[in-house]
Amino acid sequence: MRRKSHTWFWVSLTGLLIVWQSPSHSADDLPGSEGTGKQGAVSAGGAEAVAAGLEILKRGGNAADSAAATILALSVTDSGGFCFGGEVPILVYDARRKVVEVLAGQGAAPRLATREHFAKLGGIPGTGLQSATVPAAFDAVVTLLDRYGTLRLADVAEPTLKLLDRAKVEWHPLLARSLRLLIAAEAAGGGDRSRGLRLASDYFYRGPLARELAKWCEEHDGLIRYEDLATHATRIEEPLVVDYRGHTVFKCGTWTQGPYLLQTLRLLEGFDLAALGHNQPETIHVTLEAMKLALADRDVYYGDPLFVDVPIEALLSKSYSSQRRALIDLEHASLEQRPGDPRRGQALLPEFEKRKGLGGPVHDTTTCATADRWGNVVVATPSGWSGVQAGETGIWLGTRLQSFNTWEGHPNCIAPGKRPRITLTPTLVLKESKPVLAVSVAGGDGQDQAALLAVLNHIEFGLSASESMKAVRFGTNHHLGSFRQTPPVLGSLLIHADAPPATIQALERLGHKVQSTAGALWAPSVIRIDPTGQFDAAGDARSGRHAAAF
Repeated sequence: MRRKSHTWFWVSLTGLLIVWQSPSHSADDLPGSEGTGKQGAVSAGGAEAVAAGLEILKRGGNAADSAAATILALSVTDSGGFCFGGEVPILVYDARRKVVEVLAGQGAAPRLATREHFAKLGGIPGTGLQSATVPAAFDAVVTLLDRYGTLRLADVAEPTLKLLDRAKVEWHPLLARSLRLLIAAEAAGGGDRSRGLRLASDYFYRGPLARELAKWCEEHDGLIRYEDLATHATRIEEPLVVDYRGHTVFKCGTWTQGPYLLQTLRLLEGFDLAALGHNQPETIHVTLEAMKLALADRDVYYGDPLFVDVPIEALLSKSYSSQRRALIDLEHASLEQRPGDPRRGQALLPEFEKRKGLGGPVHDTTTCATADRWGNVVVATPSGWSGVQAGETGIWLGTRLQSFNTWEGHPNCIAPGKRPRITLTPTLVLKESKPVLAVSVAGGDGQDQAALLAVLNHIEFGLSASESMKAVRFGTNHHLGSFRQTPPVLGSLLIHADAPPATIQALERLGHKVQSTAGALWAPSVIRIDPTGQFDAAGDARSGRHAAAF
């Protein structure tokens, strides 16, 4: 990315400008739900988090700096869906190197989090300290800054400290104290920005804060210990990718649900969606049936590839997709789960064990996408909810272990050191090797359903970002739930209530079990980039998304 060779003087000066000149935002000048410009763009959750990311761009920071500032601020503005001790998978397009990379910001199961431990409890809890993975978000932010950014932690954390210093809830001053301790650790690096960032990470994961977190967890019947924190690192991974209609679509690996979006695109290659028309009954039917097939494979095969052999090359192959595509009936909705058999190259898996868990509510998360005038793009999905505040640290720990199951032999069965197969799933689309679309979605299992529609709205139907966010969305619960393994609702079709009645009636005639909703269906944020470099940023206002550009 840009300006890695800055002298410490200029980095320090930039940081001082951010600290001294960053204005406080009144309700009147906070971002709305869309914006256009050529210098930079941010699309995310809370309006003040978007303002924080935009301010960093205006002060000369790049997309990585802006994303770091936005993510940190979201831990305050969107604290119901993302906590400082949570997780954040990140996709980065580095314009200087012309590559897309994954920052695997997902913590692993602690060493004490064994299948046997949770079997004795009757399952993995949906709330509380026992369900916490190793906190990964902070090191992911530090890695993002170090590898792609230009500013210090002190610079990008300044907007978050201003939010915390308002002390709207009791944990804000406590988290502000911890954040200032991390910044003080960074300052010990002197003029070396990378060293300072490493020292900040060391303070959290291997220093005094790690000791405090581990001690508190042990005293309160948690599973995280110092060794779990000390050995955590943010992996830099290659993304998974498919080509679709002249575009290249990038997702994180099978420790997320993201690859099933790529599988769905492979299936949809065989249909002329543009000719069928945007949100016509036939288009919705075909798209939904393709999603069901890809989701069935997700539920059977996906897990942490560091622990299990996921046949992802076969799952994404054109030959396998052709076999699976033949299962789509244009006249009838499928009312059963139908995973395939990619290892044997067969359209259907002859027998599989239909399992279900205790079930639990769908949990929310938040969103973040940033882009700068140098061509860099970052898209991330920060999350962490229903957890516990770790004492005087002010750091909330999430409950992501519940995305595991306890089914021996299943790819996503819990094991110490293993990452849960999560719903968090940023999306990046390139055309002619340049980014054209970044998508981040909140909403559990619906994340890639909304992301898929955003991708199709762009590629197949040419919708602007704001048009895409306002369009009718649809999806399904025809899958195993990712939170304590809720049973599938076979034949389910979720759709916005403002869909035309004739469309809903046509879908019901095809056999879909239609459930309309007057509220938002998931919470997408997008940045669209046209060939001239113009940013078109938008978020779904129905679900509290915000966006701005300049």
